[in-house]
Amino acid sequence: MEHFTQGSGRLIVTVDNTTVDVARAIHALSAADLLRLKALARLWTRGLQDALAWSDVLHEAIARALGGARRWPPGVPIVAFLCGIMRSICEDHWRRARREGRLIAREEDVADLGGEDATSDPERTLAAAQALAAVNELFAGDGAALKVIAGLADGLSPPEICRLYGLTEREYDTTRRRMRRALLRHGLAGSET
Repeated sequence: MEHFTQGSGRLIVTVDNTTVDVARAIHALSAADLLRLKALARLWTRGLQDALAWSDVLHEAIARALGGARRWPPGVPIVAFLCGIMRSICEDHWRRARREGRLIAREEDVADLGGEDATSDPERTLAAAQALAAVNELFAGDGAALKVIAGLADGLSPPEICRLYGLTEREYDTTRRRMRRALLRHGLAGSET
């Protein structure tokens, strides 16, 4: 336990060492780590209702880590720990959205896929929402695939994705091939060949 006091010596708060360790680790995050967290938060919030922005997910993950709601396991890097919390938060929202039968795709996501007006064709909107949910579910456990998807969603080129996420060209190509095979196996590949 660490005790924080005022200049007069009066005790302000007592904090357990785990919380202090988490706070120090978060404070020590590099700019590249923060970029990774931002990109992953943007990826996981893609397709969620507008009520949950990527910054909200990142801030909530930090709050849960600092508040002790989630314990930081020994030996786990802080970035991986925060990513796990963000993924958990987003999965909770995805499950709630599916259970309530709400639309999962945002209008701008459908427009990005080539639709002129997302509201003009409800069948297309539903198909896009289902495809986004299926892809999210398919690659939820594949960190490399999530990095590639996040980079592609942000419009990055393959060399930029490799540089941002510390992937070699071979790792990137292997991940893309693995993703393509998984998409084909599950019938989710687009019409491009």
